[in-house]
Amino acid sequence: MATTVAQPRSFANPAKALPGRRYDHYFFSGTALMMLASVLVGFGPTYYFVGMLRAPLPSPIIHVHGALFSCWMLMLIAQNSLAWAGRVDIHRKLGLFGFVMACLMVVVGWIAATDRLVRGTAPPGVDTYFFYIVPMTDMVIFATLIFFAFRARRDPSAHKRIIYVATVGILIAAIARFPLSWLFHKAPHAAIVSYAFLVLLVAYDLWSTRKIHRATLWASGFLIFIQQIRLPIGKSAEWHSFAAGVRALFR
Repeated sequence: MATTVAQPRSFANPAKALPGRRYDHYFFSGTALMMLASVLVGFGPTYYFVGMLRAPLPSPIIHVHGALFSCWMLMLIAQNSLAWAGRVDIHRKLGLFGFVMACLMVVVGWIAATDRLVRGTAPPGVDTYFFYIVPMTDMVIFATLIFFAFRARRDPSAHKRIIYVATVGILIAAIARFPLSWLFHKAPHAAIVSYAFLVLLVAYDLWSTRKIHRATLWASGFLIFIQQIRLPIGKSAEWHSFAAGVRALFR
């Protein structure tokens, strides 16, 4: 009697059809260039295109602040390029220098914010004491995310995403200088526009792995939470009293 042998059934593994990390270098290098372009559009007319050293900035600390933050954007491009080229050894060594640079950026950022508070300047129509909370909390966000990025340096997928979100957090100053009336010198609006980069990251996660990376979730959530909660805090009498005390102390 003839015997029929059942052939094993094969099931396609949908996970193998997903792009995964194969396009990480394209995404993170491409978005780093987009971030750099945002900085050039925002600060080009008043800083880069007039000569960085010759730019009419109000105090020397602002020059240091601008130079450090410019170097960070170049570092971001360089690190992505090194990773793409497979030079992980140089990437890691340069990363230690980048961590030190980030720490300096936080310190200088706080000093620059206090310098502006003491000078009593703020965007048109914005209370000086209220505005002080914007750069101060930007540095809190940046410092916190850089700390966790350093801790996750042996987990490339988490590390690069935290660095990405940390950089989004410092783009507000550039975006708020775009030559658009509804955006120019409006930090809350600039924050909303900067979230486009977060949307891109979420979309890339979903496209490449069909899920949002946990680093994307918590880092983006932390960024948005701090940026939104600072608005009512900055308008409070307690914050105004604190900012006035800082101004009196360093005047």
